[in-house]
Amino acid sequence: MLIIDAHSHLWLRQEAVVDGKEIRPLPNGRSMFMGTEVQMLPPFLIDGRNTAEVFLSNMDYAQVSAAVVTQEFIDGLQNDYLEQVELRYPERFFVFGMCEFRKPGFLAEAEELVGRGFRGIKIPAARLLLPQGRVRLDGPEMMEMFRLMEDRDMILHVELADGDLQVAEMEAVIAAFPRLRIVIGHFGMVTRPGWMEQIRLARHPNVYVECGGITWLFNDEFYPFPSAVQAIREAADEVGVDKLMWGSDYPRTITAITYKMSYDFIVKNPFLTDEEKAKFLGENARRLFGFGDLPIPRRVKNMSE
Repeated sequence: MLIIDAHSHLWLRQEAVVDGKEIRPLPNGRSMFMGTEVQMLPPFLIDGRNTAEVFLSNMDYAQVSAAVVTQEFIDGLQNDYLEQVELRYPERFFVFGMCEFRKPGFLAEAEELVGRGFRGIKIPAARLLLPQGRVRLDGPEMMEMFRLMEDRDMILHVELADGDLQVAEMEAVIAAFPRLRIVIGHFGMVTRPGWMEQIRLARHPNVYVECGGITWLFNDEFYPFPSAVQAIREAADEVGVDKLMWGSDYPRTITAITYKMSYDFIVKNPFLTDEEKAKFLGENARRLFGFGDLPIPRRVKNMSE
């Protein structure tokens, strides 16, 4: 089965400030995260570097053919590194650029990203509810950026605040730019009240949903995440499985489970047909992100088998 990861992260150095709080790497895969020490990476990544080469090794071992790399303010802007990643491994990665949306002037940054060849832009919209004022997705500068993106046939990836807080803004964007392809992240924050309102945005022809982080959201339940499977079934019944994609949220989620476990629970569940699994785990992402004829990495027998 072709498997494509529609939500992952890469960085050479994680360094950022969010809500006035610092995020920086510590030894042994840990990070200082907004005042709390956390295990950000698996402990064997001792230098804090979350590189494409390590990810490719994980992908090959788990038989994942390609991956979409998104961005988040908590990791800092990674445009320079991700540009090099896609140039080096164009057949394996689709990368999103990101602007500093928390202050005016990001349209010029978006224009620069277009000029550099980025094919998508990511907005961590849940982090735009700022103390000094909310940055609206249907604000004038955002709408100008979306117009540019639609004209250039780019893809918008957006992670919304919990529930329906920003759904009306997204409806306005969708209505204004019906040819702009849009991906809603984190499966609408599925464990939060009102999550289905975000999923229902995929009733529009140009809107898709990916489930990056779903194992984190159901972490208390743990593998094989039966409630996550049920949520995927519910969303598929609501908007159609053609609009849904698997994502891992690598590398943060593999501190708790292996990379393969982040999709294996879907392969083994009985609530999706084989055809639905094939679409959800790879075919929908291949079509949306324009991946070519991807080989499936060969399986190598474990020493412990």
